[in-house]
Amino acid sequence: MKHTMTQDTEPLLRVRDLRIAFRTDKHLTFEALKGISFDVPDNSTVALVGESGSGKSVSSLAVMGLLPPDTTIVDPGASIRFAGRELLGLPLRERRALCGKDIAMIFQEPMSSLNPVFTVGYQIGEVLRLHMGMDKRAARARTLELLHEVGIPEPEHKIDAYPGQMSGGQQQRVMIAMAIACEPRLLIADEPTTALDVTIQKQIMDLIARLQRARRMAVLFITHDLGLVGEIADRVIVMRHGQVREEGAAAQVFGAPADAYTRALLHCRPSLDARPLRLPVIDDYLSGRFAPSHVHEQRARGTTPGDEPVLVVSNLAKSFWLREGLFGKREFKAVRDVSFTLGRGKTLGVVGESGSGKTTVGLTLLRLHRATGGSALFEGRDLVAMSDREYHAYKRRIQIIFQNPYASLNPRFTVGQILLEPMRIHGIGANDMERGALARQLLGRVGLPDAAYGRYPHEFSGGQRQRIAIARCLTMKPEILVCDESVSALDVSVQAQVLNLLQDLQDEYGMSYIFISHDLSVVKYISDQVMVMHQGSVVEMADSDELYRNPQHPYTRSLLAAIPGGARHGGA
Repeated sequence: MKHTMTQDTEPLLRVRDLRIAFRTDKHLTFEALKGISFDVPDNSTVALVGESGSGKSVSSLAVMGLLPPDTTIVDPGASIRFAGRELLGLPLRERRALCGKDIAMIFQEPMSSLNPVFTVGYQIGEVLRLHMGMDKRAARARTLELLHEVGIPEPEHKIDAYPGQMSGGQQQRVMIAMAIACEPRLLIADEPTTALDVTIQKQIMDLIARLQRARRMAVLFITHDLGLVGEIADRVIVMRHGQVREEGAAAQVFGAPADAYTRALLHCRPSLDARPLRLPVIDDYLSGRFAPSHVHEQRARGTTPGDEPVLVVSNLAKSFWLREGLFGKREFKAVRDVSFTLGRGKTLGVVGESGSGKTTVGLTLLRLHRATGGSALFEGRDLVAMSDREYHAYKRRIQIIFQNPYASLNPRFTVGQILLEPMRIHGIGANDMERGALARQLLGRVGLPDAAYGRYPHEFSGGQRQRIAIARCLTMKPEILVCDESVSALDVSVQAQVLNLLQDLQDEYGMSYIFISHDLSVVKYISDQVMVMHQGSVVEMADSDELYRNPQHPYTRSLLAAIPGGARHGGA
């Protein structure tokens, strides 16, 4: 996808001195962009990289004309030019026509962007009818071509499917088909692969690259993961706090980053080549605390025959019954004969694509799903077979951190109430004063200030919310912690902080982790043993280093082969 770019008199997209502020209160404003400038030449791929809050998505929304009404363009000299035409100040009708046809955008979350009550064929056809003037028959024929072009299986059937009947990868392909329907000159892709499995992520990245080559369109690719863009971008723009920190050819930015912040982003992500004692975080680099020796202190991982088993799972199975027709139903086997032993103080990594059954295993062990077969022995007692009354005593000993920190915390409770509630239920502490003291102590343990106790979840970032979720689990002093994609949606720097925290807690309390993730670099870093699942079954299990060094099963090899090149080496 790399190209030798020819410099025309003016690039396809030219952004100059863009300063954008949002009104947060009657008298307060927040400046999201602080005078940024960048170019996207024709027939090229430019990556806009940065953490949450860096301003990269605001930049794309400004280009599309999708900023909220309370937005202020601070600098009157700001300019957004597309194909020589100034977009700022353009009449709304002309802006909509231009952005629907010549500039298109793929959003991060397809289920939020696709209308669940219309078929995917109708939604793609609507774009063609609106912007290309096609009738229904022509639009349907073109929609079938587009679905085939983006790799949707059986497009003649899927055209009449609803978004909820498709997988996440297929939904994202539908979004891409909708975006390229009018053959735009510029495609903006805003975090299009963040929540996708590594194999689906590779498919989407390869698809965008193929479409870019075939249609000779420009691509503005927005992501927080530098490791992802090393193989696809011609140029990279690194943003932080609404400013451009570094810009240059991708080879230059990856090979010899000039800015400390860029170097930090490259090294915060775990690599497949090494397992440092602690992952560096952004502040380590910017404050000068990071030393190269930190990377060379290696953490040993693995299992031994002498490990004390804390959980022994044998032939665990879980089926769901799906409606078929008016009165029929069929069995869907989500988990099939899964067996493993979890050692005390050890971490079992569970990897596989969406639908492989890895999350179902975790939820079944916590009895959030009822097992349909097998056993799970904890201190000789079968968690699967015991009654609800018997299991109540074990709830505090097996806890879970969910993937989405925005949905797993009650927005009506303060952080203090969130932490006190489980302690009250399980009779931990003599009174609320004692429980409050423990809650404040745990907040400090996960790196949050004492002032967080009286605040609400919406006042915290995603990484901070995940720390609150971890603190809530720690109130129970669990022996087993199930981490279900608990760092997958976090920026690489916040991800490093949470992984370091999990390591510290395991070292201090001797907890055992079942770490479920589709991010194979993270799994290798934190796991002693890795279990690979495919279509509900375990296809391979081995110590972490051995599995990554010498994978035996073709499915495992395909997962490892799909890891982006930049991510293999921590982006460096």
